[in-house]
Amino acid sequence: MGVRLCVMASLELDGLRKEFDGGSIVAVDDIDLSIDDGEFVTVVGPSGCGKSTTLRMIAGLERPTSGRIRIGDEDVTDVHARKRDVAMVFQNYALYPHKSIRQNMAFGLRMSTDLSKAERQERVTETAEMMGIGDLLDDTPDQLSGGQKQRVALGRAIVREPDVFLFDEPLSNLDAKLRTTMRTEIQRLQEELGITAVYVTHDQEEAMTMGDRIVILNDGKLQQAGRPKTVYENPTNQFVGGFVGSPSMNFLDVTAEPLSSGVRLTGAHDDFSYDLTGGRASAFGDIQRGSYVLGIRPEHVSVSDGGDQNAVPATVDVLEPIGSDNYLYLDLGESKTGFEGDGAPDFIARVSTDVEPAIGDRVQVSFDESAVHLFDPETGEAVTAGEDAPVATPQ
Repeated sequence: MGVRLCVMASLELDGLRKEFDGGSIVAVDDIDLSIDDGEFVTVVGPSGCGKSTTLRMIAGLERPTSGRIRIGDEDVTDVHARKRDVAMVFQNYALYPHKSIRQNMAFGLRMSTDLSKAERQERVTETAEMMGIGDLLDDTPDQLSGGQKQRVALGRAIVREPDVFLFDEPLSNLDAKLRTTMRTEIQRLQEELGITAVYVTHDQEEAMTMGDRIVILNDGKLQQAGRPKTVYENPTNQFVGGFVGSPSMNFLDVTAEPLSSGVRLTGAHDDFSYDLTGGRASAFGDIQRGSYVLGIRPEHVSVSDGGDQNAVPATVDVLEPIGSDNYLYLDLGESKTGFEGDGAPDFIARVSTDVEPAIGDRVQVSFDESAVHLFDPETGEAVTAGEDAPVATPQ
């Protein structure tokens, strides 16, 4: 018979909202999201941002307070979880300990299809072989390793051949090496089977590397959705800029002063002054004088001992070698304005391993001007030119 390709279906969330305790807690706040047939979307955000609640509403395990859920052409908002054509892979595997692997994988088929026992067993055997667990079918879950259990959980979802696959932090219980292996395995299966999938994770590396698109949530609100590279390079607000990427984007409070040929940015202390030339300044439109937040990623910060008239002096606080690169933690002065606060160094530079200044050295910091971002200090929204993204009004 052969394991057939999964039937693909689009998924649409329209104004999805979930409240608890009579509306005093809003876990998911009016999310609109469309996912195409066969698309793999990762959902990421800090703890309590609403990502798992959103997934549970798609699965039918939580009822939305308002809004609609559509799978393909069907509105499934009020459809019972058992009657939705979705399969979910959980963090804790959710395997029946007293059943064999064969029985675990066949259980969903028995409950949700009218296949005969022979047909169910044939599909289970073929799926198990595809997952590399064909020789484990007569074992019980307590005889398996964590990686084997995760393969069983994936196989149990695949064998149902649903319209949509849902993953709720499925790799959280695995060690780092096995997580990397299983990430690759899931990506391979997604491409092979044409899975329409929503993958929830707290690990931004998983989110960035696995998905066709990444969705970032915070406080129940959708912050940004887009291709991982686009979100990384063009964050829509300061939260996304700071959340996506490791180390985090650097932030510094600045005052912008328009010049005839660009924009001058000055910081909260006398040491910081940086000129954006006409090429990059034009990206921020007709910017007005006022307060903004400058953002730039560590890999776009370079360090030298002089030569750039536009460079900013800094003191090396910490040098952290990570093998492929060095992280330099830099103090631009007494004012601590990092995104996280708490007295953290102002800037982190990700540099090559041959850049090794001593702790306490005074160095010069330059930016890749094309990678400089400005954010509104009040709203956190990105400042960009164009009708679709107007320049923020300075405070």
